[in-house]
Amino acid sequence: MESRAKALGHPIHQMLIPFPFGLLSTAVIFDIVYLFVSDPATKNTLSLVAFWMIAAGVVGGLVAAPFGLIDYLAIPQGTRAKSVGMLHGVGNVFVLVLFAASLWLRYTSPAVAATHQPTTLALVLLFAGFVLAGATGWLGGELVTRLGVGMDDGANLDAPNSLTADSAHGGARG
Repeated sequence: MESRAKALGHPIHQMLIPFPFGLLSTAVIFDIVYLFVSDPATKNTLSLVAFWMIAAGVVGGLVAAPFGLIDYLAIPQGTRAKSVGMLHGVGNVFVLVLFAASLWLRYTSPAVAATHQPTTLALVLLFAGFVLAGATGWLGGELVTRLGVGMDDGANLDAPNSLTADSAHGGARG
């Protein structure tokens, strides 16, 4: 099934998702390191970097989501891809909610607002979001690599360049 939202012949959703996934995953790494260091200045720096990575990751996820929805709506009803796509999309909404809640707790907690240090609940939400993001990322991979969602309908090993007038179907784009 060919993606309905493309830029220069490639699916937009698949081009955008590495950014939020990478930012949110890196925030988790910074928070793990934060847990193991004792120097206050280093803790402040780590928590501040994690805070802004989460913020950028949530924004990136919100930018990528509509393009995924466009592709999801084009999947035929009654297919395995439709149910996997629903789990992927709804799961990613929860991922963004968990990370956004962690961000909000870091922002609003009076004791740590200046440095955005994570509270225990903020860390729990962050780690839960990370685990869920791994599962929804796997589902996204299943959609693309196993079920062919977002792929060109006529893709093959000798398909022409996506920037040419010829499509992978063998004819001219119309």
